[in-house]
Amino acid sequence: MTAILDISSLAAHEIYVSYDGAAALSGVSASFSPATVTAISGGNGSGKSTLLGVLAGTISPQSGRVHRATTTGLPALVVQRSAAGDTLPLTVGEVVSMGRWADRGMWRRLSAADRDAVGSCLRTMGILHLADRPLGSLSGGQRQRALVAQGLARRADVLLLDEATAGVDAEALDLIVTALRAEAERGATVVHTSHEKAVLSEADSVLRLERGRVVTPS
Repeated sequence: MTAILDISSLAAHEIYVSYDGAAALSGVSASFSPATVTAISGGNGSGKSTLLGVLAGTISPQSGRVHRATTTGLPALVVQRSAAGDTLPLTVGEVVSMGRWADRGMWRRLSAADRDAVGSCLRTMGILHLADRPLGSLSGGQRQRALVAQGLARRADVLLLDEATAGVDAEALDLIVTALRAEAERGATVVHTSHEKAVLSEADSVLRLERGRVVTPS
């Protein structure tokens, strides 16, 4: 990874974000290549989630620019499981099916190919047997698997995940890390935030943030 804007990939250039006058990101530049897994690391308050939100397009920087060279529109974003409410009246299967909405639209019925894709992602995350369960009835680790499966179902050029492996058991950790590698192998640009050494060691490169600045690009 470099700090140079690369028009062939996902890239951020001189990103500044502040909240209530406090800087969250201060001049962050980085580029992310297709067919790779990049981990964004750093402690709490380092700016990891903010940078991910900027890359996803859910956070608008005060200055700087983001370039996304994709054929599938906006990136697929997997949020932390705490962002998925316990009271959502959706089954696991319905949550994962939402990953196909970018292609089909909210009101169009899923095609056979869409249903196959959803089933494949449920199997990849080891939760096919939970497809009819309400999302709110799942354990935290199971819910995280469902959210990752939703992101996988997008089949996007860019997959972004916020602390997808935090607090999950060893089985879920292995499934998620394996799925991220498979996404990169199909050509996707995969970027995720983490502070876990075991997860960081599986990434192709690590971008470390500290107080909103890049300290160890690799």
